[in-house]
Amino acid sequence: MNQEEVIQNTIAFVKEELKDAEGGHDWFHIERVFRNTLLIARDEKVDAFVVSLAALLHDIADPKFHNGNEKLGPKKATKFLIEQNVPKEIGKHVVKIIKNISFKNSLEENKNQFNSKELQVVQDADRLDAIGAIGIARCFNYGGFKNRALYDPEVQPNLNMTKEEYKNSKAPTINHFYEKLLLLKDEMNTDAGKKIAENRHEYMEGFLKQFYNEWNGKLEL
Repeated sequence: MNQEEVIQNTIAFVKEELKDAEGGHDWFHIERVFRNTLLIARDEKVDAFVVSLAALLHDIADPKFHNGNEKLGPKKATKFLIEQNVPKEIGKHVVKIIKNISFKNSLEENKNQFNSKELQVVQDADRLDAIGAIGIARCFNYGGFKNRALYDPEVQPNLNMTKEEYKNSKAPTINHFYEKLLLLKDEMNTDAGKKIAENRHEYMEGFLKQFYNEWNGKLEL
């Protein structure tokens, strides 16, 4: 089986697995991350097959929809890649990316945390989908899914969260901008990621300004 056939099989597998997923973490999220991955990879010396598979499989079983189980996604991906006869070393690399891509993992000290150029490319692509217009839409969609308040002036953002606090947070959706989304611009790894993030970050700042004006009944000129 050639690489293109494996990619097509992976797309079909992910579409089926995520057919009932929450709107911000469904197949269309995967597709956007996949496209951004290919875009960023053009300017980076990376294994295109590895980044393609990692982008497609990175949220195959997002822990927040599986009772916090961080082992299920890597396990599903490993099984699928073996079934596709993907070379062992490539499969291992893809699974390591899946294990280390999440923002929440950056909240804990881990000197042995895996890193590679391929991880950096897919991580940037995933983080880009968390900011800008789509990032805002995804943020509020998930907040609604979890029945969270839009905003509560009495609940201040927690800017020094541990990984466990982040995973268990029930804070209003607006807080998530300060606890994650506005931080991502400075967390980008690649030149292309940084450039795209600048524009999306600026869009979010404009949204927040408008949001507070409307919330507080300020005159809009």
